[in-house]
Amino acid sequence: MPGSSQRKGAIRKKPRGNPTAGSGGRVRRGLEGKGPTPKAVDRTKHPAHKRAKAQERAKERTGGRRQNSKDVGESTVEWVYGRNPVVEALRAGVPVSALYVAEGTERDARLREALLIAVEHGISLLEVPRTEMDRLTSHGAHQGVAVQIPPYEYAHPDDLLARAYDVGQAPLIVALDGVTDPRNLGAITRSAAAFGAHGVLVPERRTASMTASAWKTSAGAAARIPVARATNLNRALKSYKDAGLLIVGLDMGGEVELPELVDATEPLVLVVGSEGKGLARLVRENCDIIVSIPITTATESLNAGIATGVALYEISRRRG
Repeated sequence: MPGSSQRKGAIRKKPRGNPTAGSGGRVRRGLEGKGPTPKAVDRTKHPAHKRAKAQERAKERTGGRRQNSKDVGESTVEWVYGRNPVVEALRAGVPVSALYVAEGTERDARLREALLIAVEHGISLLEVPRTEMDRLTSHGAHQGVAVQIPPYEYAHPDDLLARAYDVGQAPLIVALDGVTDPRNLGAITRSAAAFGAHGVLVPERRTASMTASAWKTSAGAAARIPVARATNLNRALKSYKDAGLLIVGLDMGGEVELPELVDATEPLVLVVGSEGKGLARLVRENCDIIVSIPITTATESLNAGIATGVALYEISRRRG
């Protein structure tokens, strides 16, 4: 036909490309399979993948080193004064930067022991006028002797994970919620070191700090295990959860008793509340499980330090 580009009777060629949809190709592709199952560490929703990513972030951020306290809030220099408190602090290995003695102070057995320990450990000895000693101790009952304790160098929460991964162990971290007595903090730090925990986490506000009292109660354990500080405890717990750790709250009203905690061998955070109020509501909601310590009805409760020691012993025993 004039004006037509298609001759009558010509064979029309099919366009190149994918063939028309049919059952043959789909069935054949379905029979090919999807290949081998990816490793757990390569599956984005698997806890192993989350732990590996958390380990990478921790090492990139800190290199396994403890961070300066300025990262999470600055502590102030602390003074311990009085002959008995000073000697006790020196005996306990509290990190002392200088020993101050007021001019004209009588040398008795306690002061001589303090001077001897200071010399043996290379602690600076400074003799100052009594008026200066009064000023430094805010006119406290110093009895002519005082020691200066520098601000505690807190770790970063990620350091605690890195410490566990560096030794190839499942992380075990103790987090404190509302524990305000420094002696409890010291006792918990001592238990954490004794039962293989990788660190202690405290919030920045409304909690005990690593003061001289906490150092003394820890019996030197504070020098062997890091204490980290978080600006927001709930945010830190969520970060640990994203890293694949189980968040276990310790509270009298727990639905599971401690001996029945089957997940004790898993990477976990043990969260301890205050003796009076227990766990705060938001902290409790962030826990995956709440456990309690079975005790006799004659005993009302255990203080935070003792309860943490009991729980850590049971977890350590399970990990074997």
